[in-house]
Amino acid sequence: MDIVGLILEAAIEGATKAKIMDLVYLSILQTKDYLFVLLENGLLCYGKGIGIYKTTEKGLRMLKNYNLISKQMGPNVELTQRL
Repeated sequence: MDIVGLILEAAIEGATKAKIMDLVYLSILQTKDYLFVLLENGLLCYGKGIGIYKTTEKGLRMLKNYNLISKQMGPNVELTQRL
């Protein structure tokens, strides 16, 4: 699964930035970049008072579609291998 999918999956129940970094194996700079893009596109939301990222309904739909496409492509097939 690609990084975006892993982040969305990690944040389904809510996750801190540190938890996302640990689960997805990203540096702090990589994590900040990905979180910024996901927030800007409405796939994640952020609870300022509690410091938790959570996957939005839009993010859940995207994750569901991503999983469907991944299943159709077969196990362990990366998108770049198909292009």
